[in-house]
Amino acid sequence: MTVWLVWLLNEIYLLCLLQKSAQDGSQQQQQGTLRGRVWKILLGTYRISALDYVILVERGGCAVYDKIKNDTFRTMPKDAKFTAKVSENMLSRVLNAFVWKAKDHPPSRLLNLSFSYVQGMNVLAAPFLYTMPELDAFYAFSSLIQHSIPLYVQPALEGVHCGLALFRSCLRILDSELYQFLRSKRLPPKLYAFASILTLSACTPPLDELLKLWDFLFAYGVHLNILCIVTQVIMMRDDLLKSPSPMKLLRRLPPLRARAVIEKTVELIPQIPEDLYDMLVRHAYDPTIYDLLQPEHGGDGETEEDDEGSFEDGEFADDEEDEEDEGMAEVEVDEEGLEWEVEVVRWRSFVG
Repeated sequence: MTVWLVWLLNEIYLLCLLQKSAQDGSQQQQQGTLRGRVWKILLGTYRISALDYVILVERGGCAVYDKIKNDTFRTMPKDAKFTAKVSENMLSRVLNAFVWKAKDHPPSRLLNLSFSYVQGMNVLAAPFLYTMPELDAFYAFSSLIQHSIPLYVQPALEGVHCGLALFRSCLRILDSELYQFLRSKRLPPKLYAFASILTLSACTPPLDELLKLWDFLFAYGVHLNILCIVTQVIMMRDDLLKSPSPMKLLRRLPPLRARAVIEKTVELIPQIPEDLYDMLVRHAYDPTIYDLLQPEHGGDGETEEDDEGSFEDGEFADDEEDEEDEGMAEVEVDEEGLEWEVEVVRWRSFVG
């Protein structure tokens, strides 16, 4: 990477993290437009065609349109700023058009993968629509899904399961005491980190803080989301270690504080071994990482000695005792009415 590109990325990062208070609506709109333009550059979204998008929309509902509509109405319903700016129809159009586009024109370098709609994509699309016009949001979202995290949205969610295994390995290295404590309580990452991994932390409010975190992830790599989630758990360590029932705290991560999370994550990166960091970088798009992490391949996946479930036949196996402990296979949270349902594979986020 050339020196000027490093400088440019740092300038973009600092610019997007500026926390100036907007004086009026026009300034807020300008700030959103700037962030949207930067995101498109970082995601490599260079070609945008209004005609192509209109054609996709006019084709009507795709085969999974009912599934899309079943999720869009519950996307961030308690966030007044989001609902005032992004309608359900906008979200459903983007997701429906993506399914048509993926069916007609799969990326040539990913012909062995299939793309459709899976739960969680509604939450991933939402910040794009909040940040940029619908047309731009569609193409930026498509770039993220098909080129940055393709394995996260495959039918078996291989990339997410790899992320869970890597999360566990990173936590074990960065805070062995906390790792052993959570393990002794039979709290595998799949019970509290699944949604955060799948949605790149978009399931953790507030949305304004999430946008700042995505500035960082898009500039330096979405793989860093795993370490950002590890950081958030480590920042809870004192409360977790004192709690007789830590799952009650882990049912939702504390409100996101992007700058604090980013600064702590950057401090932790040098502690990650090079081979583990390499797997972090590649796990969202390289299928060979999934093979390496399965125990039958001698990788760093779950073992029989672990109480945290295991990879079996391409699925992250459920542990019956985990599900019995505090009803952890399904989680409902938030005293203000915002609920979360997190299941091992099938989950819903931002339930109204």
